[in-house]
Amino acid sequence: MIILVVLIVIWEIWVQFGDIPKWQLPAPSAIAQEIVASWSLLLHHAYITLQEIVAGFFVALIFGLLLATAVTHSKILERAILPIIVSSQTIPIIAIAPLLLIWVGYGLASKIIVVVLISFYPIAVNTIDGLKAINTDMVAMMRSLGASRWQIFTKLQIPTSLPYMFSGIKVGISISVIGAVIGEWVGASGGLGYLIKYSQPLFLTSRVFAAIFVLSIMGVALFALAGLVERLMLPWYYAEKRAKSASQ
Repeated sequence: MIILVVLIVIWEIWVQFGDIPKWQLPAPSAIAQEIVASWSLLLHHAYITLQEIVAGFFVALIFGLLLATAVTHSKILERAILPIIVSSQTIPIIAIAPLLLIWVGYGLASKIIVVVLISFYPIAVNTIDGLKAINTDMVAMMRSLGASRWQIFTKLQIPTSLPYMFSGIKVGISISVIGAVIGEWVGASGGLGYLIKYSQPLFLTSRVFAAIFVLSIMGVALFALAGLVERLMLPWYYAEKRAKSASQ
């Protein structure tokens, strides 16, 4: 935090005394003034972006979890689908986004699809790792006691995979902000990405930085919310971590 404050102070001094045009690089004080002056405008576009993020993330979450479960329980699906999942991340989203406008139009759907494409991958991959991280001795013991495949999945695999899954969720919900902005950048009539694209040609650089600041706060808040849900849902996991730390 102290480093961040120092960097902001250096930025302010550099702009104020370095004879740098405001349209080129505004000072932090000018950005703060813009946030206050354009708060209602920023809030309006932030709400649009947040809708896209929430809708896209929950679709990505469901899709990622179902895909991870299917891949983990079928060697055929793992060999068939996993390479496609990995290769899908090598395709630049910015190249796909214009095609989505042609296929589904300028509405909310195209932005949701972009968010899904960019955020499902960490959720799916981390959940797959978690579902495969089960203790084989525990599986053998449960089978010796007559446990079914479903019971092993619900009583052992799911609890084991939850920390991995939440790691993917925290990454996915953070980068979903990027996905929403990319979708708005390519084609939209609202949202913070649209506001940035609209403000740049008008040299409203302070407004661009203000929108970026709001996006950053949004990403941090969503990450923190995911972390809070993780702590509420996995108290045993954090209790074990504290116990291990105390014993070392």
